[in-house]
Amino acid sequence: MTTIDPAPSLHFIRRIIEEDLETNKYDGRVMTRFPPEPNGYLHIGHAKSICLNFGLADEYGGLCNLRFDDTNPTKEEVEYVESIKEDVRWLGFDWEDRLYYASDYFEQLYQYAVQLVQEGKAYVDSLSAEEIKEYRGTLTKPGRESPHRNRPVEENLDLFKRMRAGEFEDGTHVLRAKIDMASGNLNMRDPVMYRILHAEHHRTGNDWCIYPMYDWAHGLCDSIEGITHSICTLEFEDHRPLYNWFLEQLDVYRPQQIEFARLNLTHTVMSKRKLLRLVKNGHVRAWDDPRMPTISGFRRRGYTPKSIRDFCERIGVAKKDSTVDIRLLEYYIREDLNKRAPRVMSVLRPLRVVIDNYPEDKVEELEAINNPEDPAMGKRMVPFSRVLYIERDDFREDPPKKWFRLAPGREVRLRYGYYITCADVVKDEKTGDVVELHCTYDPETRGGWSPDGRKVRGTLHWVSAAHALEAEVRLYDHLFIKPDPEDEEDGSDFEVNLNPNSMETLKSCKVEPSLTGAASGSRYQFERLGYFCVDPDSSDETLVFNRTVTLRDTWAKIEKAQQTKASGKH
Repeated sequence: MTTIDPAPSLHFIRRIIEEDLETNKYDGRVMTRFPPEPNGYLHIGHAKSICLNFGLADEYGGLCNLRFDDTNPTKEEVEYVESIKEDVRWLGFDWEDRLYYASDYFEQLYQYAVQLVQEGKAYVDSLSAEEIKEYRGTLTKPGRESPHRNRPVEENLDLFKRMRAGEFEDGTHVLRAKIDMASGNLNMRDPVMYRILHAEHHRTGNDWCIYPMYDWAHGLCDSIEGITHSICTLEFEDHRPLYNWFLEQLDVYRPQQIEFARLNLTHTVMSKRKLLRLVKNGHVRAWDDPRMPTISGFRRRGYTPKSIRDFCERIGVAKKDSTVDIRLLEYYIREDLNKRAPRVMSVLRPLRVVIDNYPEDKVEELEAINNPEDPAMGKRMVPFSRVLYIERDDFREDPPKKWFRLAPGREVRLRYGYYITCADVVKDEKTGDVVELHCTYDPETRGGWSPDGRKVRGTLHWVSAAHALEAEVRLYDHLFIKPDPEDEEDGSDFEVNLNPNSMETLKSCKVEPSLTGAASGSRYQFERLGYFCVDPDSSDETLVFNRTVTLRDTWAKIEKAQQTKASGKH
């Protein structure tokens, strides 16, 4: 588990940039890019990269491009392109007029490849994919040269042009760089640059039937766009020599590739391939299911852009992989919503309460505070009447010791309302379940305070039965039971660790009438229950809420302890 520094210092990428600015390495420029492949929805790990690339560019007066790495038409869709653009905007970043695609450069990339073929630095190989893998060797065994490695330049040029013209079937030929089959770095053992794919591209249609591999396209796209600092995750560190080799052989502008540790989060998987499996296998509803670690899933659950940006800044940038406790992310959404979310009263598991000595036809409007953290949010009026709903968990017929909520003969305070005392309990004749409480109220305690100074320990939230709105509430837990879903010594698949109770749907919940017409995406604190967000499934008949996060915050204690330790206080 990672240890989070209380105040992140100048991380190593900032130091590199500042040194480059000091030496005028790139003529004082800072140019970054965020280069997603449009083969799925972005997840929280991508959010870290987005915040890093756009954030550094902004911090140092530079620019950041959004560039889609659309080099594999068999897995890419326009839906993913649009979702990625929406996610980047939602996080608060703007690429302005710098929206690019690797497909913008297909012709130029092809011409660069022709140049390497002409110079004897690339060749057409006719081995199958399985044979190429076999010839490649292993970490302890050097590779073997393909029998086609020394084809004459003219033959390679002819075959490569015919590959582009569509004369060959998928898999019959590839274009490979001619580097070193004995290299200790497997990426340098004559890597594939182009493969044949007769597939329609979402932008270029059927114009191309050969597509560049990532390692070939990525560095050259960076070069074409004048990127100064090409920031990528740590798994590409072994690819950097190849990144540089292509640029050096072509003698083009050379960006600097810098690797940082990717974000790993407990109770999640951070692979688009595995997230796609969760969607296709029906474990979640869609990519934006609030249990998913996708940015769209967090958005639907009620997370704010600020909470995610603050989280990404807080965890910092490192050169070593680690795992961050998901409770830290939850801490930041609580911190943000505590300041901005209006308070409302909602009852998730209703228990009917009749106040016998309250007039049947009387309705009062009681004043309630919208957010004690922000007086500017003002107040609202909530209706109070003879019949109310309280939480079923707030009543015990036979209460344990130190029970401060409602019980027979026990007096409690209703939030913003009155003191009430439970006088009688009505049960279902067949099941014995409590279905209704009869109480009395003290009319002198309006506002929740007693003029005679007596005090009660329990304060309950409630809603007026005659005015309550119907709601469906979805309670979410971690998608996986284990902190590391992929840590299986017996080789079991990560899906075996799915949490069967990751979502609980509550019907017939009751919410106060101030939520009438609440817009999709609106966030609230349900008093005593947690933070909730209006789901797009809501309708005029029934509001639907997703629980964003509970009020309980175990990380806050850790955070406070770290800050105390850092300040030298004991």
